[in-house]
Amino acid sequence: MKKEIKLIKKVKRLLKQLRCPIYGHRFGPKTYEFYEHIVALLVRYYCRLSYRRVIYFMDLIGIRCPSKSALQYTANKIKSNLWNRLLDLTSGSRHEIVALDATGFSRTNPSYHYLRRIDGAMPKVFVKLNAGLSIVNRKFCAAKIRVIPAHEIKDAKLLIKRSNPKILVADKGYDANHLHEYCFENNIEVHIPIREYGKSKHKMMSKRRLAAKHFDEDIYHQREPIESGFSSVKRKFGSSVSSKKASTIRSDIYGRLVCHNIFYSSVEI
Repeated sequence: MKKEIKLIKKVKRLLKQLRCPIYGHRFGPKTYEFYEHIVALLVRYYCRLSYRRVIYFMDLIGIRCPSKSALQYTANKIKSNLWNRLLDLTSGSRHEIVALDATGFSRTNPSYHYLRRIDGAMPKVFVKLNAGLSIVNRKFCAAKIRVIPAHEIKDAKLLIKRSNPKILVADKGYDANHLHEYCFENNIEVHIPIREYGKSKHKMMSKRRLAAKHFDEDIYHQREPIESGFSSVKRKFGSSVSSKKASTIRSDIYGRLVCHNIFYSSVEI
């Protein structure tokens, strides 16, 4: 009996914990199991390959792989909920301190040489990633991807609900009273530097001003690993996305975060 590759065993174990079906679609031809699609997609994101090249690469190392159109169909149909559950499983079960931050991925990867020759401007449309990083093990535990960029405060509550931290650290972009009220109701300790809006007009202090009284700068500076996490993902897996559809763009970026958790994990999966 041939020994299975470690990545295949990990993916099988993760999908079994998530109770995913054996096949991607109940009316499909049942030629390839769902884990074979996920393994091929993760190898594509990890090695920065196209759909055709990942099929050729998998064939070279003797691993069965679905066709190009089947992989594109799978990447298009996988929901954000499944990717976030994979992030949660691969990042560990408990998150003491979680850092929130946002970054961007360019929609195209232009040649700077030709942009300079034609006096072209850099493209300004980008994909926004808002994510939560577990400070203890340096793994992404929750993420929200927007193809049309929006302010990061809109996704803050969703990321907190998914990661369920005890302590939250973030920059001034997340300093909003409704976020402090949500954290206070859920017994979450918050360390966010306060924005200078001027003096309060009311005698009754808001939750954000009460939180500013207990602000600890040493705990706040523990958010710096999330900047390193974004840099690591972009250096290893690329800072641009070539997909065109919103669903495949999300799968592309979520897959990179999952690869970061799996291949560089200090947690036993």
